[in-house]
Amino acid sequence: MPLGKLQEDMHLRQSLSVSSMEYVMKMASRITALAMLATILGVAFTYAQSSSAISIDKPFSRATPGGAKVAAGYMTITNNGTAADRLVSASSPAAGKVEIHEMTMQGDVMKMHQLSGGLLVGAGKTISLAPGGYHLMLVELKAPLKKGDKVPVTLNFEKAGKIDVTLDVQAIGAPAAEHMHKM
Repeated sequence: MPLGKLQEDMHLRQSLSVSSMEYVMKMASRITALAMLATILGVAFTYAQSSSAISIDKPFSRATPGGAKVAAGYMTITNNGTAADRLVSASSPAAGKVEIHEMTMQGDVMKMHQLSGGLLVGAGKTISLAPGGYHLMLVELKAPLKKGDKVPVTLNFEKAGKIDVTLDVQAIGAPAAEHMHKM
């Protein structure tokens, strides 16, 4: 093979090697980007599935007398999922803090206590937060609640994550059945 032809052939091979390397690097970069996107989408899809497992129905509260520093929040929580979930906390801009409470009878006395471990909602189960039982306690109200007010509350579930609800404020002493709005 003549020397000129040999040099030309080597130059072509180097050129192909560089092009091949550039091609491999571009493809590796694209594959990495696609893998990252798939991971992000997978996490988002998992979060959306777990959030949709919990549904909230009829969230409401009652108006408070002037000067009251606490109010209660009521609703029905349904876990449509296949695994239990737990309401671990709640918050609201209308209150300094929101606690999860239960009222129980001890003899002839009704007692209220905070559920420090949250409220378990079994798979396929419905829990009612209602007067005389489980409820949210909005503590350190920033203003009295008036009939017609809308109180934003964020519920924090162990698996489903954060779910925003709005408590429709009913009249003082309004029965739970009066409120028929579905969230």
